[in-house]
Amino acid sequence: MLTRRKVLALALPVVAAQAATATTGLVDTLVMGRYGDKADLAAVAIAAVAFSFIYWAFGFLRMSTTGLTAQAGGRGDEDEKRAILVRALLLGGAIGTLLILTAPLLKLAMGSAFAGTDRVEGLAAGYFNARIWGAPAYLMGIAVTGWMLGTGKTGQMLIFQIVLNAINAGLDIWFVAGLNLGPAGIGAGTAIAEWAALGFGLWLVRAGLGARKGLFDRVRLAAMFSANRDIMIRTLALLLAFSWFVRSGTLISTAATAGNQVLLQFITVAAFVLDGFAFVAEKAAGEAWGAMDRAGLVRAMRLTSEFALLFGAAFSLAYFAGGAFVIDTFIRDSEARAAALTYLPYCAAVPMLGVAAWQLDGLFIGTTQGRALRNSGVIVAILYIGADLVLRPAFGNAGVWGAFLLMYVFRAAALGAWLPGLLKRMSPPQ
Repeated sequence: MLTRRKVLALALPVVAAQAATATTGLVDTLVMGRYGDKADLAAVAIAAVAFSFIYWAFGFLRMSTTGLTAQAGGRGDEDEKRAILVRALLLGGAIGTLLILTAPLLKLAMGSAFAGTDRVEGLAAGYFNARIWGAPAYLMGIAVTGWMLGTGKTGQMLIFQIVLNAINAGLDIWFVAGLNLGPAGIGAGTAIAEWAALGFGLWLVRAGLGARKGLFDRVRLAAMFSANRDIMIRTLALLLAFSWFVRSGTLISTAATAGNQVLLQFITVAAFVLDGFAFVAEKAAGEAWGAMDRAGLVRAMRLTSEFALLFGAAFSLAYFAGGAFVIDTFIRDSEARAAALTYLPYCAAVPMLGVAAWQLDGLFIGTTQGRALRNSGVIVAILYIGADLVLRPAFGNAGVWGAFLLMYVFRAAALGAWLPGLLKRMSPPQ
């Protein structure tokens, strides 16, 4: 039976690993803020969001791998657990190679999607050109972390992320502070770090790489592609919303874009850490779904959500109390710093407000409820964009942030509407 002690034992390494993952973008931003100007920061903001859109669109590799692996574990199917890892690695490598081949088109789309000055767009292109070479490594790496989560190897996940971030941080400082490569140096450092970490990650999961039985089973492949398709649509819809947030800032000013990017890194750190509890919920819910254990699923959500609420409140308080110090210390450009300080209270509200949405994500991903994830994601994107179109013209950047906060309310409500039906399907026979 899942206990609070076991939740913490599983979650704390994931929380630490997620904090390490989140600091990748934070280190990129802080290094650029320390050694660059607002144009450099805005360029990293635009290019990083473009990569988030590209990579998060394929986040189903991590999500479906975790859910399907946990469900196989709940059924006691060890052969299928290993096969899921190999399938995900093959798919990740293939998609990553395709991204490299289509890089010119992707870069053109990035330039068209985000309004920026010629200098900002040129700097963003330099970042893009360097980082795209890490695409296969990144996508295979998230397949590795998804399998680690699904099998409960959260300690290994932590080690993997520490290695990735240590290499990334070191290369960022060297390439930008030492070699003065600017945003292109940030992109190159991240790509090199992704390849180095992948090699280490494959060594960690070597025991799961010997899959032979059922690797290309049609039923299993169909289940994987079905889950991946729906989760991909859902992720694209949410990424459209996040990209819209960045674009809304660019329509106001370069300073607003840079300030919003700084605050977005704060949110990313909180979201990644709090996702640690959602990831444990994914694993536990997936196992319960595989075993058709409704009581186990409800218990898993209750216990993981207790800790998520506690940590969410702690993050919100920390940002209210200490966020200004971090911004004053690391952001050199005065206009970017002023914009970040002005809208810090909006940013600080997100960790507490977002807990319900993140926890419900974990539940529906772990049980691979693709239809619910897909439909709710599309609904949320539509509602959020509508809110921004109303609030931004009236209130400027305050309206941009107001709509962004509403998006988390929409996410929780949309998934919550599907919850009774999911629980009904697990009801014990009458």
